[in-house]
Amino acid sequence: MDSASSQPTQPSNGPAQESVLESNSSQAATLFAQSVEIMARLRAPGGCPWDREQTFDTIRKYTLEETYEVFDAIERRDFPHLAEELGDLLLQVLFYSEMAANEGHFTIAGVLDHLNRKLIRRHPHVFGEEASRAAGNQAVVDANVEGAAGVLRNWEEIKAAEKAAKSAVEVGPKSRLHEVQRALPALAEAAKLGSKAAKSGFDWPNWRELLPKIAEETAELEAEAAADPPDKRKVESELGDLLFTAVNLARHLGVDAEMALRGCNLRFRQRFAEMERTASKPLEELSPVQLEELWSNAKKTLVEDKIEP
Repeated sequence: MDSASSQPTQPSNGPAQESVLESNSSQAATLFAQSVEIMARLRAPGGCPWDREQTFDTIRKYTLEETYEVFDAIERRDFPHLAEELGDLLLQVLFYSEMAANEGHFTIAGVLDHLNRKLIRRHPHVFGEEASRAAGNQAVVDANVEGAAGVLRNWEEIKAAEKAAKSAVEVGPKSRLHEVQRALPALAEAAKLGSKAAKSGFDWPNWRELLPKIAEETAELEAEAAADPPDKRKVESELGDLLFTAVNLARHLGVDAEMALRGCNLRFRQRFAEMERTASKPLEELSPVQLEELWSNAKKTLVEDKIEP
């Protein structure tokens, strides 16, 4: 963190703005420190039982959920809600950092130090070439560049140098799937993995060949789910195999699996809302047969009204 705080910042537009920036920065630092302390207390002995039980694996699904909620608030330009959702997303960072600190891996200070150094390293046009190199920049770029295009070019060159430096210390051969980012959403990662493997000839000949595979994966999932008692890890594994096969079916059909699922989600919302609108009483008071009839009528109505294809 010292590496960031000791570096020059952009000049302000005057003493008044400087005072406001200092005030906001001071308040943010105080509140952030409070958040770190709160998270530490929640995970400490005598803290929250639920928080203390969580692991990296149990928390990660909430991270994805919070990220999508941030996206949703941005798309709707709901700025009050966005402020809240960004706080929830920041909570994930604090949670992971506290768990890592508990296990002796790293602390929130280390996270911030990495971030600060990266920002300085990749912005030589703001902090200066000397500060950029002190923060780890190994690329030769124009620190006097102007315009967004030039800045982006510098960013990519500096990032590429960082990647090359990391690759130089890695040992052993790399898989041809190494280029597919693990950080992608699962549906996108599955599609790219299938596409990359296909270039090696490891693929289904056509989309029809995938239909028996989907039936096979469904049967394997059914067998694991019907076990007494079912092994959750095996059920999850078989469901993952089924989803992976479905994504590759979409790839063969020239369909984006993510967009297909988002479209399905929207249709479900619309149909369910139509069920609620036309039901004679609350849905929970209806029988399964009545609910199915409402669903069928909702589908028909939305097609006739040209809301659905």
